[in-house]
Amino acid sequence: MFRKTLSLAVALCGLAGALNAAPPLRTAPASSVQRAAALDIKETGIAAWIWTDRIWYGIGESATLRWTVKTDGETGPYTMAIYRQNNQTGVKTYFPGNSTTPTDLTGNPVGQFQAYELGDTEKGVLLGEGGLAGGAATMPDEPGMHSFVVEFRTADGNRILKTCYMKVAIITDFVDITGNIEEDVTWRNTKLYRLNGVTYVRNNATLTIEPGTVIIGQPGSEPPSVLVITRNGRLMAEGTVSRPIIMTSALPLGQRTRGDWGGLLILGKAPVNVGAGAAGKDNQTGEFYVEGLPAGVDTKYGGGDPEHDCGSLRYVRVEFAGSNFAPNNESNSFTWSGCGTRTKAEFLQASYGLDDSFEWFGGTMNAKYLIGGLGADDYVDFQLGYTGKIQYGIFYQDKDSTGNRGIEGDNSEYDQGASPQSKPEMYNLTFIGSGVPGFDEANAPGIYLRRGAGAHLHNMLVTRFFSTGVHVDGSSTQAQIDNGKLTMNGVLLWNNNIGSGVGDTLASQVHSGTLTFAQGTRGNGRNFLVADPKMRRPFEFNDPDWRPLPDSPVFRANWVQAPDNGFFDQTARFAGGAGDTAWWQEWTFFVTEQAMKQ
Repeated sequence: MFRKTLSLAVALCGLAGALNAAPPLRTAPASSVQRAAALDIKETGIAAWIWTDRIWYGIGESATLRWTVKTDGETGPYTMAIYRQNNQTGVKTYFPGNSTTPTDLTGNPVGQFQAYELGDTEKGVLLGEGGLAGGAATMPDEPGMHSFVVEFRTADGNRILKTCYMKVAIITDFVDITGNIEEDVTWRNTKLYRLNGVTYVRNNATLTIEPGTVIIGQPGSEPPSVLVITRNGRLMAEGTVSRPIIMTSALPLGQRTRGDWGGLLILGKAPVNVGAGAAGKDNQTGEFYVEGLPAGVDTKYGGGDPEHDCGSLRYVRVEFAGSNFAPNNESNSFTWSGCGTRTKAEFLQASYGLDDSFEWFGGTMNAKYLIGGLGADDYVDFQLGYTGKIQYGIFYQDKDSTGNRGIEGDNSEYDQGASPQSKPEMYNLTFIGSGVPGFDEANAPGIYLRRGAGAHLHNMLVTRFFSTGVHVDGSSTQAQIDNGKLTMNGVLLWNNNIGSGVGDTLASQVHSGTLTFAQGTRGNGRNFLVADPKMRRPFEFNDPDWRPLPDSPVFRANWVQAPDNGFFDQTARFAGGAGDTAWWQEWTFFVTEQAMKQ
């Protein structure tokens, strides 16, 4: 159904025997090296990933580096290099010789790299006892974020075909965070920060987090570990491609689970559509209290400032968040409540959340380049008058880590006609379902709009949902189609409504009540297509590649061009979150807990 990317394939090496019986590496014969040299090979479609035994280390401690490779017939020949890079200085240390001069994994210098044919390997050791590239790596006296890197190169060693990354922090000490932050403070990437209970940033304080800093939440803490930026506080957390900021569980790799800690909540003063006394609380009109925490000045959000600046998040990963604060009341991985247009949010990854990956309660803020995976609930959730813009996102679940809906959009559960109406504008999002029923929602479509929600959705890709691809629920929501406040122009659907067994027809993948919404007869549901998106490696979630093949309908000519308003990328005239560029490379981490268990 989904086809591979550019192939080195068996034409290069003629592998004999079953791959399962092959060693991880075999010296490539001269004939296959010569054939490879004659080809203009730019990349490989193998799946490969690496990981260490921990995310943080002290100076002088040792790290074991492991790898898994699935060749699917693309066995090489390759040359390989393994190194650790100090991401503060850029200096690379190559293994096995601990040299700053480039070598391959057997220590040969440039120009003499040894070419190998690959066999499949699972949880093999690269660095450590019995490692292919030597013993365990000793952490130097160089605090900050480092990367372990494995490069698969062409047979002559002159071109990189694939790169695998593992980010680790070398730290000098631990800092326990208890109580609140009431004055400006900076968290350094040379230390590890341990959240204990609820931490509020308030009193006009700004919390600045350096690139490459690791923050951990404590499973089992009471109340759960959570970082809350109040509307009288501000967060500046700007990582980089090589030094993302990581917020994760304190448990060892392979033992972490959804809900180990609370997550990140950011509150602002932009409008929300909640009336006074909603849900029996003492809120004023246009304000409300964040879910899960006691109502009070530190948990209040909303107001009259649509430009309110909650701060900046760039290159940030939030993992294993979503603790239960009360029954049916979990926190999300990323939560923005009443944040305004001056707030920045881009290049963010939410993994293994117990509740939603990204949720907006009102506000006007925009977001770009979002990855959400393996969460238990929804991936893009908005309500209470959210009117921001979102572009570029990929959201996925798996049968072993099920979730619910791709988009869950409400106007308001308290008043479906409340103003300002939820009406976000979204372009270029991909939603990949698990193919099985939702985690705890019987009806878990790819795009689910209800309770009077408006939205303008363009260039969406929705595939492999057990429920329908699109569901417009309820008369108050369906009415938004007629009044032009709910539009969809550009939706690529494939293999949805699996539970019904009725096949890939437009009628089977879209549910919109009595309205012929998908056919566009009312003018607001246009450009729907049922076709195989032909992504490269969409379901290998340890090493995914969501870029389409050249002949994919993702690239057809008549998708929608985004408006020229200073936010949207107008060059993205394709369906879904990925075109030719893998914008998620290096700063993200996809290796599943199961894949790392020993």
